[in-house]
Amino acid sequence: MSDPDLILKKLARIDACSKSLRLQARADDLERDEQHRAFVEHTLQIAIQAAIDAGAHVVADENLGEPRTSREVFTLLGRAGWIEANAARSLERMVGFRNVLVHDYEEVDLAVVRQALAEGLEDLESFARTLRARIRR
Repeated sequence: MSDPDLILKKLARIDACSKSLRLQARADDLERDEQHRAFVEHTLQIAIQAAIDAGAHVVADENLGEPRTSREVFTLLGRAGWIEANAARSLERMVGFRNVLVHDYEEVDLAVVRQALAEGLEDLESFARTLRARIRR
């Protein structure tokens, strides 16, 4: 691994975002509080991007292939056994969610934001734990 400290820095970013969301995010306030919604969406976006960046470094460092898309980073990590197949699929969906947030492809569905808080956050945390354990071996 060429730069494990860089990857660990990205994983720490996921941890920080996750902690902020767990402490402050209120799914019930997403609809009525625009500032709160912006905080939640932006913090999720940062966490997902950090996961993409960390994963892309592993893919490159380990010569796992050439991802054509951000989603494919997680596909390649799953194929190589760095993460479980279910985790790869979940993180691929999170990339799709991030794309909607970043590129305004469509109106952001609050049900999807709530799901990202309820399930996606755990997937991001699990990803960070898994990579951290593999890197420290």
